[in-house]
Amino acid sequence: MRQRRYPSDTTHAEWALLEPLLPEPACETRAGGRPEKHPRREIVDAIRYVVDTGCKWRALPADFPPWRTVWGFMARWAACGVIGQIRDHLSGRIRREMGKGPRAVATVIDSQSVRAAETVGRDSRGYDAGKRINGRKRHMVVDTRGLPLLVMVTPASLTDRDAAKELLFRLRLMHPEITIVWADSAYAGKLVTWAKSYLSLTIKTVSRPKDASGFIVLPRRWVVERTWAWMMHARRHARDYERLVQHSETLITWAAITLMTRRLTRKGPRTSWSKKATVKQ
Repeated sequence: MRQRRYPSDTTHAEWALLEPLLPEPACETRAGGRPEKHPRREIVDAIRYVVDTGCKWRALPADFPPWRTVWGFMARWAACGVIGQIRDHLSGRIRREMGKGPRAVATVIDSQSVRAAETVGRDSRGYDAGKRINGRKRHMVVDTRGLPLLVMVTPASLTDRDAAKELLFRLRLMHPEITIVWADSAYAGKLVTWAKSYLSLTIKTVSRPKDASGFIVLPRRWVVERTWAWMMHARRHARDYERLVQHSETLITWAAITLMTRRLTRKGPRTSWSKKATVKQ
């Protein structure tokens, strides 16, 4: 085992949470398979290093497993749905610790346009005229505590209403218990009627006050905006570098998983700087 030296490395407590959620190695199944050469903790640490620092896959430090091995595990776990299962398990555990039910009933939806690197093909990128961004658009659904439930990546040229049909359809299949979705005015119009008729989902829009100027915190919508800020702490997401949209969605989910494991393993209550300053006085 290599020495832990990077901020993105898993702690012993985090690994105790993640290890049971990963799929069983092939060599331990009835079908059998070749034993894995590298410890899975090092694979997870390497994925988290790429997400946290934003480095190229080929630029992984030498103390990690080979980058092709790490990338292969990332792609296979994403294809078989393991990453989504880990996300849902951790979010449910956090909700239970907060005294809530493990599954959310009310959610918030929003999108974010980001520039795409030259590694992103023309078939999966577009131009967002409103934001003046050539790249991709990320769509996210979170619960009322800001915990991500679903992420979808599309070309930036796709409008929020059009993308929301696919996103909400996936949401209904994965979380049939959800009844209400809060959104901004970009999701108003025919989408509200369509969601009610075909998905039994109620979309409630929160509009910005007409007389408001400058930055203003809007009810409900601030929750998902805060989640976007959390995701952007991972430098990989400052721009979209992934050739495939499913890999982009996976790495965003990995950032959410890191956030939730650290939250679950945090020792002691979290104290704000303002409270610390008051105590010293």
